[in-house]
Amino acid sequence: MDDITTLRRILADYRVIAVVGLSAQWHRPSYFAAKYMQEHGYRIIPVNPQYSEILGEKCYPSLTAIPARVDIVDCFQKTERIQPLAEQAIAIGARVLWQQIGVCNHAAAAQAIAAGLESVMDRCVKIEHARLFGGLHWMGVNTRVISSHRPQR
Repeated sequence: MDDITTLRRILADYRVIAVVGLSAQWHRPSYFAAKYMQEHGYRIIPVNPQYSEILGEKCYPSLTAIPARVDIVDCFQKTERIQPLAEQAIAIGARVLWQQIGVCNHAAAAQAIAAGLESVMDRCVKIEHARLFGGLHWMGVNTRVISSHRPQR
């Protein structure tokens, strides 16, 4: 289900997002989306066994390893990898299984819905938040960067 009213409600009501496949590389779409959501008041829980920390948050190897409540499971994974994530999302009591742009596992979505979760497919949390809550600007993004040079870290 991904009508505007539902998307607006999901993004307004649910504030803890486990991002499966979150990369620590700043130029990756998962990092960009997670950072945007974090800057807009969402708690981001990275899920990626390759890292110990991303965006200042402890990184977990799987959804079932997360000790905190998770509202949205945001999947930056290939379509064929979504089914086990749906099962884990159900097991941890998540409220939404969110499949990013280009990801459409209908069987996983149906399984999540049957278990009482909401399902969003083929949409980006960052784009939808910006579209529905006023974060889009004339160039499509608001990076607050006016320079062509990368900031020094």
